Amino acid sequence: MGNCQAVDTARVVIQHPNGKEEKLSCPVSASYVMKMNPGHCVSLLISTTAISSASSGHGGPLRLTRIKLLRPMDTLVLGHVYRLITTKEVMKGLMAKKCSKLKKGSKGSDDKLEMVKVINSTKLDNEDQLQMKKQEKERSRISRSWQPSLQSISEGGSS
Repeated sequence: MGNCQAVDTARVVIQHPNGKEEKLSCPVSASYVMKMNPGHCVSLLISTTAISSASSGHGGPLRLTRIKLLRPMDTLVLGHVYRLITTKEVMKGLMAKKCSKLKKGSKGSDDKLEMVKVINSTKLDNEDQLQMKKQEKERSRISRSWQPSLQSISEGGSS
């Protein structure tokens, strides 16, 4: 009777963007989860507690949550919480990271920064178009399910 709470920790928890939580009782690969949720990437939630400084206005511990994107070959481990993130959000985050590195590395090269932004935005548009095409193909494949073919039979009448 006292082991009821231990069962919950021995599960993989996947948080969907819409707030739904999915619980799995066995380890699965990240590629499996991504196949089941097209257009999404899997990330691991990493929560840490830090002592906040007096200048921030908080007097106690501060809880920080970070995410780590998983590769498709990574395995989701029991007892951890994972979150699905849309590929569009991932690309925006990567683009922001790349832009901040460019800003730090080269001061005064706004042309390069603009070029990277344009290239990345076209990549996002292309990925959206590819995703829509994949969904349309899947819908058409489903709609073309098997249907019986009926052949007309001539009625045999006595003339």
